[in-house]
Amino acid sequence: MDLRISSSLIDDLLSACEARISYQFRDRVLLRRCLTHSSSAETRLDSNERLEFLGDSVLGVVICEYLFQNFPEQREGQMTQMKSWLVSRQTCARVARLLNVEDLILVGRGLQSIPDSILSAVVESLIAGVYLDGGFEAARQFIYKAFQEELALCRPEDAENYKSQLQEITQRDMGKTPEYIVLEETGPDHAREFFIAARVGDTTFESGRGRTKKEAEQQAARNAVISLQSHVTESDPTS
Repeated sequence: MDLRISSSLIDDLLSACEARISYQFRDRVLLRRCLTHSSSAETRLDSNERLEFLGDSVLGVVICEYLFQNFPEQREGQMTQMKSWLVSRQTCARVARLLNVEDLILVGRGLQSIPDSILSAVVESLIAGVYLDGGFEAARQFIYKAFQEELALCRPEDAENYKSQLQEITQRDMGKTPEYIVLEETGPDHAREFFIAARVGDTTFESGRGRTKKEAEQQAARNAVISLQSHVTESDPTS
């Protein structure tokens, strides 16, 4: 949505956002900034980039606290892996779609579609906005509600087994074995980041990313498992 729209339409947009995220802002200028991508801002400081930075940290704290309290028997490594999935760009983008905020984002006219990076940034910005507007408890409750489905899917026994799950599902239902494709490697040697996608036959699933190939492959497998399970649910009239 282009920023060059009337103030009344902006008010309607902000009200729609508040309804969809179930939180009413006291500071609506802050909410507008949460939804403003740099492509439609007068300056980078008028965009949601700084809020994205803060929201990422608030999300990380809340998720770490949630995992620490709800999985007392899990080792640090398993909790780290669960956290990496829950705070990932892919997860935040899925949450943005669940909140149905794609059409509320203020972007420049040059953008024909909203990529996952922008969707993810808006979720993190909204987290920061709620935190600044209503405090940490309000932010925690917003995250718990917005990430409810993702939190329910994140089980400790899955932290090490998504690749095994995907192989079992695809061999059983499709007679095929998944392969993992490195799409991109970024960063210096001491801080590499890998983007890897799982492919089964002619289908390539949403990519995963990680600091190691193993971590990226696990996240890619998780994305594929979720996609396949969602497809089964949608195609089953009894579900």
